[in-house]
Amino acid sequence: MLNIVLVNPQIPPNTGNIARLCAALELNLHLVHPLGFSVDDRYLRRAGLDYWPFVKVIHHESLEKFFENNSVGRFYYLTTKSQKPYTSVKYQKNDYLLFGPETSGLAKELLDKNKDYTLTIPMTGQVRSLNLSSAVSMVVGEAYRQINYEL
Repeated sequence: MLNIVLVNPQIPPNTGNIARLCAALELNLHLVHPLGFSVDDRYLRRAGLDYWPFVKVIHHESLEKFFENNSVGRFYYLTTKSQKPYTSVKYQKNDYLLFGPETSGLAKELLDKNKDYTLTIPMTGQVRSLNLSSAVSMVVGEAYRQINYEL
């Protein structure tokens, strides 16, 4: 249905929690290397529980390889550096939702090149950003709601 793309994720439990969400909603999980952990990490496995066999995980050795292998589709780039709220998009099946590393987010060059497709989660408090797995859950929840509402 949807494609969740984690570019260089750094924290194993976040990726594990996102994998569990992907298993529950039958979403594709793309992991763009380098990762900040081993895929054999016990915290990664623990966060995903026994749902790993139900997750379609696709590994890409780099962001360039990811785009070579996935050149067709709609790509949205989640960032704190956008003014366009994630709720303003009309999501469709097979959209790609890209999220950057927890420590730095998506690269400025990538965001600049795709400015019209950057999205943000508006925040009114004094927090700079949300936890990656929380952010993915919020955006996926909205996309999933829109797509399933039309089925």
